Amino acid sequence: MITGKLNWDILKKLLEENQGARRKEVIKGGAVGEDCAVIKLGREKLVLSTDPVTAATEDVGHIAFHININDVATTGAKPLGIMVTILAPKESSLEEISKVMGEISREAKANDVMIIGGHTEVTDAVNRMIVSVTAIGTMDSGDDVVWTGGAKVHDKIIVTKALGLEGTSILVNDFQDKAREVLNEEEMERAKAFSHELSVLKEGRLLKNLASSMHDITEGGVLGALWEVREAAGKGFLVDYDALPIRDITKKLCAHFEIDPLRLISSGSMLVTVKDADQALKILRDHQVEAHVIGEVTEEESLLNIEGRLVEVDAPLRDEIYKLYD
Repeated sequence: MITGKLNWDILKKLLEENQGARRKEVIKGGAVGEDCAVIKLGREKLVLSTDPVTAATEDVGHIAFHININDVATTGAKPLGIMVTILAPKESSLEEISKVMGEISREAKANDVMIIGGHTEVTDAVNRMIVSVTAIGTMDSGDDVVWTGGAKVHDKIIVTKALGLEGTSILVNDFQDKAREVLNEEEMERAKAFSHELSVLKEGRLLKNLASSMHDITEGGVLGALWEVREAAGKGFLVDYDALPIRDITKKLCAHFEIDPLRLISSGSMLVTVKDADQALKILRDHQVEAHVIGEVTEEESLLNIEGRLVEVDAPLRDEIYKLYD
């Protein structure tokens, strides 16, 4: 099998056929496009999400923390705690493991999140360090969960910050020599700093009462995220290619590495659908969050408008970043 997430249709079938026992406390479990499970316990709801980091060797702890907290943030919940699993190859040093844990702890403290458990192991089952985090958030039982599947026809589609932030930071950290062929040292440092923009917790809290859906843009890039919203909501989309925010550094690197920036892992950017785009943009910009309207939700078709030519968007395959690890 090829590296990367399972194709959406295979994953959907596996999830539908393997759900274990049904529990009345579970409001909704994870599904294609829905990264969080929500459980009702008394006067509160618990929101849970889990993800590993497999496509990075630098800033692994930093990335692992934020990609999971981001998923919780998309529901409108407030993060509470995380559980951390580290699988380190035999050649790892204690200093390397400590560095990852230090990164996670620093980000957790800064975001008022507690590390409440986990597992750490050195094993010959992996050839590079794998970090998996489970994030837990809470919300009042009467508060509405923002589901990915809540997108409605004619909603405007907003993207926060810029696409490819995580992918760009991986390219300049893991493939430095090749990246330096097209970037100068100042650009290299700027690209590495993209990893410090990976949180979407702020925009999640700002838009939780306005958004019809929110979705963190991770593996598969913006086109993968749009497809996941399509699957969850049963709707289509029409997106303007020229409206997609991609920084020049990301464009340079993607051209040089021959990868599609629209299918590049993009943690740090949130996909939001709203009825009132002007109000959402004002709220975000008033709080210094960059945001762009890129299109709208439609009835069925999934289309990208490239200079007046409508191109159908296919189901996502694996993220472009994995091409570089084959």
